[in-house]
Amino acid sequence: MEQALFPDFAGFDWDAGNIDKNRLKHGVEGYECEQVFFNEPIMILPDSPHSANELRFAAFGVTDAGRLLAVVFTVRKSLVRVISARDMNRREREYYIRHG
Repeated sequence: MEQALFPDFAGFDWDAGNIDKNRLKHGVEGYECEQVFFNEPIMILPDSPHSANELRFAAFGVTDAGRLLAVVFTVRKSLVRVISARDMNRREREYYIRHG
């Protein structure tokens, strides 16, 4: 976990609103989302166009199994709340491989 960005990190915020959404919509399990934050390299960028109500970020990273994921999330107090997660598209993969 990137300590500079998440100095008070205490875990992940999963509830009925987000626990199954990514699995049903994109085939991404919650544990895969979490793995992205602990594996290197990870790229975290602001998601300004979607940050009207709260700051959102996009994390580009890899699961333990080598799956390249794009995870949109916000931070609420000391918890990371995953908003959406999916496989990186071709352009994202190329950027991640070149710069990650």
